[in-house]
Amino acid sequence: MATLPSVSYSITIRLELDGHGSAVGSLTTAVEHVGGVITALDVASAGHERIRIDVTCAARDTDHAQAIVDALGAIEGVTVHKVSDRTFLLHLGGKIEMKSKVPLRNRDELSMAYTPGVARVSQAIAANPDDARRLTIKRNSVAVVTDGSAVLGLGNIGPQAAMPVMEGKAALFKRFADIDAWPIALDTQDVDEIVRTVQVLAPGFGGINLEDISAPRCFEVEERLRDLLDIPVFHDDQHGTAIVVLAALRNALRVVRKDLGEVRITMSGAGAAGTAILKLLMHAGAKHIVVCDVHGAVHSGRDDLDPNLAWIAENTNPEGYDGDLRGAVSGADVFIGVSAPNVVDGADIAEMNDDSIIFALANPDPEVDPEVAHLHAAVVATGRSDYPNQINNVLVFPGVFRGLLDAQSDHVDSDMMVAAAKALADVVTDDELGPHYIIPSVFQPDLAHQVATAVRDAALREQAQRAERRAGGGRAARPGA
Repeated sequence: MATLPSVSYSITIRLELDGHGSAVGSLTTAVEHVGGVITALDVASAGHERIRIDVTCAARDTDHAQAIVDALGAIEGVTVHKVSDRTFLLHLGGKIEMKSKVPLRNRDELSMAYTPGVARVSQAIAANPDDARRLTIKRNSVAVVTDGSAVLGLGNIGPQAAMPVMEGKAALFKRFADIDAWPIALDTQDVDEIVRTVQVLAPGFGGINLEDISAPRCFEVEERLRDLLDIPVFHDDQHGTAIVVLAALRNALRVVRKDLGEVRITMSGAGAAGTAILKLLMHAGAKHIVVCDVHGAVHSGRDDLDPNLAWIAENTNPEGYDGDLRGAVSGADVFIGVSAPNVVDGADIAEMNDDSIIFALANPDPEVDPEVAHLHAAVVATGRSDYPNQINNVLVFPGVFRGLLDAQSDHVDSDMMVAAAKALADVVTDDELGPHYIIPSVFQPDLAHQVATAVRDAALREQAQRAERRAGGGRAARPGA
């Protein structure tokens, strides 16, 4: 599948060239000849004989960017002075900062914000710890925690290399939900150390967003932290993906007029995201699901099942299918891939039921070429930004945490996540809904607010139900996710 030039590989090249009229045109021709796209052209300085021009181009990757520079430098009379990678420039010094919300202009303001006045506030919290949500940043703060073991498909690149991603996550929290998020990159991949570290850091936060922690360790980390902490713990790679998939699938099924409880679903991928998607789909009413991993269909007769795969075998594939992925795709209504590139092809998609739905979410190269999938399927979604129907976690995690924080919830459960998925799906109106628009843009006005409202209301309902159970003498334990 050909990759198109992208702003992710955007470079600005400062050139000096002759000032005659045809010189600028030669730049455009050279860039187009090697497949680049000029997105801006600015004259930095001009003289009678020579001019300096900044040419900004989108490339496919770093090698392609170098090919563009070489093509421009090969033009007679052109001198390349400097090449800037715009993505690296954006990250210089990091992407987030801390700012004071209160003025510190004089001694009076200083004495209230810090000593001696702050002591009274600390004493109030010591007497009533619940006041921490009212009187500190806890009420609007989320820790974005990673060990750098599974970063954006890059793999185990470590905590320092993961920091730019965690900073980006924090920036998205602020932009879309006005939440103060703090990147925390841990220099350990030991489950016990991760759990203990987050546990002792938790008092300063209203929620924990686990990010880019590899499976199967992420399952244990999340489960143990949910048992230990009195604030929501949300693994976005699992549950954020699951919520967006459920929302998109609800709308895709509306397009083809099929019901979630009746369609046959084949999934490729049984890792963190795949398992979370599976469980949320089942909680929402899906019944006929076969999950495949690299060894084929997950079924009870396999002798290589870890605890996660054993759970999948016990709760899916009721007919005991024991073949490969391609066989599982045949006769299915829905294919959901969170696995690896090119594991199915057009011939496989053609064997699905009429009006099939394809969610090929491996990134950057999907499980099937989207162009090929469109030849056979009614609705196609990917994880890519250059195709319609992008399944992107940023659609949901800011709103989910906004709702959890507003409800002062001590956990997140499947009912809240289904509520988030329904709210996200409902952003797309009946007039807008179609094969190429089943999920809204992240820049849709009020998107995060609508998701947040649904999650807040679900959390408050659950709190009220727990209060009723306590009043009636029943168990008031938190429900699991």
